[in-house]
Amino acid sequence: MAVVIAPLTGAELQAALPVLAALRISVFREWPYLYDGSLDYEHRYLARFAAADGTVIVTARDGGRIVGAATASPMVGHADEFAQPFRARGLDISRIFYFGESVLLSDYRGQGIGNAFFDHREAHARASGGFTHATFCAVIRPEGHPLRPKDYRPLDAFWTKRGYGKVDGLVGQFGWKDVDQPGETHKPMQFWMRAL
Repeated sequence: MAVVIAPLTGAELQAALPVLAALRISVFREWPYLYDGSLDYEHRYLARFAAADGTVIVTARDGGRIVGAATASPMVGHADEFAQPFRARGLDISRIFYFGESVLLSDYRGQGIGNAFFDHREAHARASGGFTHATFCAVIRPEGHPLRPKDYRPLDAFWTKRGYGKVDGLVGQFGWKDVDQPGETHKPMQFWMRAL
C-alpha cells in the first residue's frame, strides 16, 4: 500500500497530536537533535502549537498508521524563542510562516515524503494569505561532536534544492535535554528562509 500524505487541521489535527508527540521523541532522539524527550513536555509544547490560528500538520500514513508528520503555523503563534531573532532584525513576523518539525520513521526516508511535506506546508502558507516567506530552523552542532555518526549527511543540499537558504546571522536559541547530558542546555538554531 502506498504512503498517503495529507494535511490535517481542526479536530483531525488535535487527534493526531499524541502520535506526533511519540514521533518527535523517537525521531529527534537521533543525531543531530539527540533529544531526550518526555510526553509531559510534548503535550505542553504541542498544545500551544495546536492552539495557534492557521496551524497545520501534514501526515504520512501507511495504511492507518501515521509514520511521519510535519508541522507549520504562522510565526506570530509560535514560541517566542523562534520569533525573537526575527524581531531583533526588524522583520515582520506577521508575514512569515514557520515550518516546525518534520519527523519520519527511518524505513520511510528517501521516498519523496520530505518533498511532499514541504509542498503541502508551502501550499497551506500560500492559501492562508498575506504570508511572504516560509522559514524553519536546524540545530547547529560542532563537527567534532562525539555522538556525530561517521556516515551522517546533513540536509543542507535538500533544503537548498527546495529554494531555502541560510540567513546569515539569523540564529536563535532553544533548550532541551540531550541524551548524553544531565540537564537541559540551549543550542544554536540556524534559520533558513525562502520567499513564497
